[in-house]
Amino acid sequence: MSGTIEPSIPGRGPVGTRAGGATIPRLTRRQTVLLVASLMAGIALAALDALIVGTAMPTIVGSLGGLSLYAWLVAAYLLTSTTTVPLYGRLADMFGRKPIFVAGIGVFIVGSALCGFATSMPQLILFRALQGLGAGAVMPMAMTIIGDVFAVEQRARMQALFGGVWGVSSIVGPLLGALIVSALSWHWVFFVNVPVGLVAMLLILIVYHERVEHHSRRIDYASGAFLIVGATSLLLALQSTGRSDGLAGAPLVLLYVLSVVCIALFARRESSSADPMVPLALLRRPIIGVSYLVGLLSGLTQFGIGTYVPLFVQGPLGGTALMVGLVIAPMSIGWPIGGVVSGRAILRLGYRRVLLAGMLAIFLGSVGLMALHRATPVPVLMGMVALVGLGMGLSSTPLLVAVQNAVEWNQRGVATALNQFFRTIGGTLGVAVMGSVLNAGLGARLAGSPALAGQSSAQVVLNQLLDPIGRLGLGADVQEALRAALAETLRADFMVAAAAAALGLLAAIIFFPAGSVAEHASEGVSGTAPSVGGRSVGDR
Repeated sequence: MSGTIEPSIPGRGPVGTRAGGATIPRLTRRQTVLLVASLMAGIALAALDALIVGTAMPTIVGSLGGLSLYAWLVAAYLLTSTTTVPLYGRLADMFGRKPIFVAGIGVFIVGSALCGFATSMPQLILFRALQGLGAGAVMPMAMTIIGDVFAVEQRARMQALFGGVWGVSSIVGPLLGALIVSALSWHWVFFVNVPVGLVAMLLILIVYHERVEHHSRRIDYASGAFLIVGATSLLLALQSTGRSDGLAGAPLVLLYVLSVVCIALFARRESSSADPMVPLALLRRPIIGVSYLVGLLSGLTQFGIGTYVPLFVQGPLGGTALMVGLVIAPMSIGWPIGGVVSGRAILRLGYRRVLLAGMLAIFLGSVGLMALHRATPVPVLMGMVALVGLGMGLSSTPLLVAVQNAVEWNQRGVATALNQFFRTIGGTLGVAVMGSVLNAGLGARLAGSPALAGQSSAQVVLNQLLDPIGRLGLGADVQEALRAALAETLRADFMVAAAAAALGLLAAIIFFPAGSVAEHASEGVSGTAPSVGGRSVGDR
């Protein structure tokens, strides 16, 4: 195979032949390297944003105010990036992966620039939502292109390689975010996305070409509207629950009712559609349905811990943005290490064993966080988050590759997108639920506190506590009361994360099928099931 690389598409032959609805030209070695580089740049874009912004969030809240809106900095981003994923998956199966990938990066760049110019929390939340619109296309399309171009054995190794992107980003991201906040300002944690995004966009435009056979398929925009309205209503209701300044009574109940009705209408419409945006029939395949369920629960734990551990460091522990970066870095480093191990291990041990090891690590790390207190040594905290990160790396690769191997090309885009969708919707719900727990817990613990007598409001002094300069104006007794209340409330948040991890582990033990990928692929995929070295890649 001199001069060309011809990875096969399972059941459809080598690249260069028709795969479901597209023809992917043969790639030279140089083209393959550049393609991988462009996809890695796109994934680095998402990784850097998550890691840098996560480090800066407490400082942003301290600068702009609005601790009660803290969860929305993440939830707004996750909401738009999640609810658009099925749409992007459908568009990718209709028009190809490349235009969706490029458009997503473009929107993300614009949103990042606007975030950098934001002057208030409502503005920043709005622009974070715009960022999410673009981010919803980047990661799923990158993973789908990998699924198209590489055969199953190479695909697992490529997922491990792409985990290395998270490894580099995990080392650079938190520390870079802390340095940017310390040396410049938090605005620059968003501006840094612009050059990375432009590089990814330029490379994919140059090196990747696909010829798509267009079909007369339509997009059900009504279903999309039901999903967006239902998810938004649910998040608004969850965020208002427990807030003294939030909705209450009949309006709050109506929001919950609206969310249930819209989600039910979405499910009903999709189940009766001849060409659904979200093929619910996929969920009935055991290996796919349980993969999405476990992904949702692990996503709830992942995003919840990633959002609220920084608040614990900068609040109860009294740390700085740099300390946040140092604490979060082990979690981010653990993920790619787990990904590299997982990419190799699933070919020898099968999906199920690797998945169970990952979910067990997530559960143990989450349980450890439940025991945090203000005197917890920082290395112990770093060890707990590292264990969660290792588990995420071990579990995410088998969940993704198992789904991709169970569908044909013309479903792989939406199947991969749904993998991202369920993980992120779990994260969105987790951040919102934990935000409600935070608001309610703080309100109950700070109400009538003698230390806060004479203060303008608990929210104002909490914002001061998160600002390294602002906290200097608070008395020792006030800081003590605030940190104690935050520590107790955040432990309750980590209990939510641990409960989700426990359910995910239990679901994987009970429901993840023990057959091979060949057996599951035969349920709905025509052609030859993927194999490596003459044996099926599956569970043993």
